[in-house]
Amino acid sequence: MRWVTLDAVLKCAHLGVARLTAAQTWVTVEDRPVLVRADPVGRPLSGCPNIGPTIKPCTTTLAVRSGYSAWIHVDGAPVVLDAVTGLTDGTPPGVVTYHVTAPGQTLVSEEP
Repeated sequence: MRWVTLDAVLKCAHLGVARLTAAQTWVTVEDRPVLVRADPVGRPLSGCPNIGPTIKPCTTTLAVRSGYSAWIHVDGAPVVLDAVTGLTDGTPPGVVTYHVTAPGQTLVSEEP
């Protein structure tokens, strides 16, 4: 599993794209900050095509279900891996997930 950087692409199941930020900037891969625990949560999603009467498009990422490193931490926060997944605020509630489609780098990985 690759470490996720600020250049990663994180999408909802409907292919809306999250705007990522990095809580820390001193650990980098290819000069791009590595994401840690809080970074994938509460991120705005844009371009979700799941729109219609009584249908809410995905606009925000919610809590991570899995995908943090069990081994590597930065200032006590686990590094985000490209296996990260969680829910969005889209409909149906509690069903629509998000995931990484590109980790933003290909040099650093963690083997389970």
